[in-house]
Amino acid sequence: QVQLVESGGGLVQAGGSLRLSCAASGRTFSRYAMGWFRQAPGKEREFVAAISWSGGPTYYADSVKGRFTISRDNAKNTVYLQMNSLKPEDTAVYYCAAAQSTRALTGRGTGDYWGQGTQVTVSS
Repeated sequence: QVQLVESGGGLVQAGGSLRLSCAASGRTFSRYAMGWFRQAPGKEREFVAAISWSGGPTYYADSVKGRFTISRDNAKNTVYLQMNSLKPEDTAVYYCAAAQSTRALTGRGTGDYWGQGTQVTVSS
């Protein structure tokens, strides 16, 4: 089994930045594609970003492209989401997920393992 724990969420003003982290257990982390999803109150979960096991290529939702950057450090079993130029529309609970491929994350929106989520609130 793989356990994922997100951190780094919080309250930030519009235009600010946050860096989310997702720490994974297990020694097979480097073989998993990783992704970030978010869910706002009353809305469905949506795809945000994904990264392959090799550290590339990366994929982004159109709504965050150019503002968010996903990266991973396999030596630390950690995936990151750098969020810049945050907007109130980015307010949501952010979840990290592990899957066998980036296609599962970007195309099907499915993951084999999920973290508990971390709240991101962007004020205007």
